[in-house]
Amino acid sequence: MAGELTNERSQKTVGRLKSRPQFLAVRQGEKRKGSLFLIEVLDRKLTDAEPRVGFTVTKKHGNAVERNRIRRRLKEAVRLHAGFAMQPGHDYVVVARRDVLTAPFEKLASELAQRIETRPKPRRPETDRSRKV
Repeated sequence: MAGELTNERSQKTVGRLKSRPQFLAVRQGEKRKGSLFLIEVLDRKLTDAEPRVGFTVTKKHGNAVERNRIRRRLKEAVRLHAGFAMQPGHDYVVVARRDVLTAPFEKLASELAQRIETRPKPRRPETDRSRKV
């Protein structure tokens, strides 16, 4: 019994984005804006691959200690609350804002899960958009 997990909920593993080309590729995908962060999503068209996530915190959000704290909070929110909502074969990049540091963790986790589950609205083709001149 010692060393066994007591959590009954099955944990879905989420991979990591680690290299710059992976992050840059995700920028071509859709963007989902929130008050605490921006989520960029790219469908890799691989239905059997695990979802991957990466985190971006720029230097304008504080020194290294604060940026690492922001990153750790986001990682934990994904691990506990949002990993289940990620679609297989998709890449996600979470671009943090400074408010992540002061936001209550439950608000952070719920907004993250909500933004990940959000589906994009279908856009009309450019040819259908008529302008009144």
